[in-house]
Order: sequence, then structure tokens, then C-alpha cells
Amino acid sequence: MSPLLIPILGISCGLLAIIGGVFVKPWFAYQHRRMELEASMVAEKAAQYAAQTERLEQRVRVLERIVTDRGMDLSDEIERLRRDQPKTIKLG
Repeated sequence: MSPLLIPILGISCGLLAIIGGVFVKPWFAYQHRRMELEASMVAEKAAQYAAQTERLEQRVRVLERIVTDRGMDLSDEIERLRRDQPKTIKLG
């Protein structure tokens, strides 16, 4: 083994450690942060879809009540439900 090989390997290992600390570690941190942001956006979208689904289910329940309740005047019921319907904030 050449005596010159040991210092070259030592310097090479040091350079690799410096390059890893300067370039690779921040890149991994960047990727991690990017994935966190994407996950939070996906969670927000899921919450919006869940809220929309809940509103649609409420409307379907109202329609089912109107259709199945034959004893009430349909137009009076629709107007009453419109007045009683809470004001919702539109998302998206």
C-alpha cells in the first residue's frame, strides 16, 4: 500500500463529510418540509370535502322528509326550510 494513499483517503472522507453537510442535509430538510406542506394541503382539502359532503347529506335528508311527508303542503314546507336553513360560508 502506498504511503500517499492514507492522506488522500483522509482528505476524501473529510470532503465527503463537508459536501454531505453543506448540500445533502439541507436537501433532505427541504424535501421533508415540502412533504409536510403537501400533507397539510391534502388534509385541508379533505376537511373541505367532508364539510361539503355533510351539507349535501343534510340537503338530501330535507328532500327525503319533503318527499315522504305527504300531509304537508310542499311549497309551504320548502319556504319554511329555506327560512330555517342556517347561513353557510362557502369554501373553495
